[in-house]
Amino acid sequence: LLTEGMEGLRDFQAALVQQKDALTDWQYSGDFASLLDVMHCAKPDILIGVSGQPGLFTEQVIKAMHAGCEQPIIFPLSNPSRQVEAHPKDVIEWTNGQAIVATGSPFGEVEYNGEKFIIPQCNNSYIFPGIGLGVISAKAKRITDAMLMVSSEMLAEASPRANTGKGSLLPALVEIEPLSKKIAFAVAKKAMEEGVALEMSDEAILKAIDKNYWYPEYRNYKRCSI
Repeated sequence: LLTEGMEGLRDFQAALVQQKDALTDWQYSGDFASLLDVMHCAKPDILIGVSGQPGLFTEQVIKAMHAGCEQPIIFPLSNPSRQVEAHPKDVIEWTNGQAIVATGSPFGEVEYNGEKFIIPQCNNSYIFPGIGLGVISAKAKRITDAMLMVSSEMLAEASPRANTGKGSLLPALVEIEPLSKKIAFAVAKKAMEEGVALEMSDEAILKAIDKNYWYPEYRNYKRCSI
């Protein structure tokens, strides 16, 4: 835990530094709280790894988190896979299949107690096609924070896990076309609301989206000589 009094902190970490007065109820050994101490004392619901430190999320850390949260959200997002904070298979086993897991690198599905868990790759591949399509279709002058937020909200609405309580956290990539168009429409509408695009009717937006949507259609090639 970044705490006042630590040496060697960088400028960008300053906003995350915790005051010791706020930790008076915490019990931990040493001068500063470790990641394991944070699990015991803060009982977080979400753990996101972007450290590039392989194995940082140990069995002890994950089990301590699970003890304080029945269904923890654990995202070891570091790339490449050799740098991941914890292997998704281990996270699922350590939480008795209860954790919601996504990674930054591609991992195969995990089987635990007869149930198969799809491990979604949590990156911008689901969103940036729709953002670009929406911006181009609306002829937006810039991309605002609100436009990025609404694209994330559209992706969240498409989550099988959120809608049914089961399945993958993120939709299958084979569903990317309708999802991208849905995101594009929401981004275009938000661009108009934010005043960075001219007003268009919903029908005009949808037509522009269909016109600008790119399909990966390639010519067939054949060998002419050895």
